[in-house]
Amino acid sequence: MNNVPKVVFLFKITIAGELDVPIIPQFLYDIRHPEAPLDSLPIGPPTTPAPPPPCINQQSAPPSNRTELTTAGYDESGANATMIYEELQERHKELVGETVEVGLMFASKAFVQLLANPIVGPLTHKIGYSIPMFAGFVIMFLSTLIFAFGRSYSVLFLARALQGIGSSCSSVSGMGMLADRYTDDKERGNAMGIALGGLALGVLIGPPFGGIMYEFVGKSAPFLILSALALGDGLLQLFMLQPSLEHTATDPPSLKSLITDPYIIIAAGAITFANMGIAMLEPSLPIWMMDNMGAKRWEQGVTFLPASISYLIGTNLFGPLGHRIGRWLAALIGLVIIGFCLLLIPVATNIYHLILPNAGLGFAIGMVDSCMMPELGYLVDIRHTCVYGSVYALGDVAFCLGFAVGPALSGTLVNSIGFEWMLVGIAALSFLYAPLLTFLKSPPTKEEKKVGTDNPGFELNENTNPVS
Repeated sequence: MNNVPKVVFLFKITIAGELDVPIIPQFLYDIRHPEAPLDSLPIGPPTTPAPPPPCINQQSAPPSNRTELTTAGYDESGANATMIYEELQERHKELVGETVEVGLMFASKAFVQLLANPIVGPLTHKIGYSIPMFAGFVIMFLSTLIFAFGRSYSVLFLARALQGIGSSCSSVSGMGMLADRYTDDKERGNAMGIALGGLALGVLIGPPFGGIMYEFVGKSAPFLILSALALGDGLLQLFMLQPSLEHTATDPPSLKSLITDPYIIIAAGAITFANMGIAMLEPSLPIWMMDNMGAKRWEQGVTFLPASISYLIGTNLFGPLGHRIGRWLAALIGLVIIGFCLLLIPVATNIYHLILPNAGLGFAIGMVDSCMMPELGYLVDIRHTCVYGSVYALGDVAFCLGFAVGPALSGTLVNSIGFEWMLVGIAALSFLYAPLLTFLKSPPTKEEKKVGTDNPGFELNENTNPVS
């Protein structure tokens, strides 16, 4: 047990911040328009050009001169205004269209992670948690270097996809290791709250740091700094965890048994819907801000700061508090808050209006994540066998599903129904899913599950187990 604080610390620093969130949208636009980068155009959405002002010498000039002066004034001001208007319209169309490409790039990490999790989870049962975690560091280090020097969409897409493999190794191994070390349900919740707070710390630092460094230093700088930090993390893992083969004596539950468990699916689904909203905002909100507010790079990064800070608070607060009041209830309330915050975001007219809804969004996601992650371990304890690699692979699949479907659909939805209606739709899904969490109030144990196999419909009506 002495090495548990080290495990928590290592898991915190293994998860890298999302540096590319504020960088990629404008970088892609600029490399496609080297002679007319985004900063060269006026800020804000396109508006119909105003008619040219009348010539001030119109009354005193002779009729012939009056016509010449008026025409000249119109040519000079009206033509320029029309040209700028057309350029802004073209920029608006390209930015909206770019939402699709940026969304697919962001989703590629989650899709690859989605595919890798069912492999990494069972692998941890055979070789232990430390080797996959170290492999995750190596892959994340390489992908960060590719991001630093990539200058095309295809190269950046590859780097983002590689991050999915690295994240799968790190997150599944990290959560499984914590669940294995902390056998007490309350202590496990506290430890996972701290670990998820570490994830929030990476997300907290990543977007504003990436946006500011890109604005004032350049695109490669933040990724090179992150590579150096990742290298330090790898050295710490070598000295503190000392990766080696470990064998599990207990037979692990199969993925099929976990996927067919309705209570595990409900808990995993809560993670998916909680994170889908912020996943849709990652590629679309910076572009929407550029298009409607004329937001600069550092402003696009800072806009996610309230969500990250409040997520850090929410995960650390509801790690222990969720166990006390009932994790199902905390997650239910969290989903409702997420829905209301998503409805408030399109109302914003400047960056300051985004502070409150983003902060509420991050806090509520922290409530759901910090309650449902330990709940997955608890459900495995009482309904299956106490081996955690596969269940946290499934939990990470749920997390990735939100971050895969969200960005992949956001571009298409913004193009078809608009940014505002897209958020209304995901808010409605959060409201509709929240009541399902009442089934987690008293999940039946392994013995009750066996009895229930001869009584169809038993499990979702059983209420004999204490509140988890």
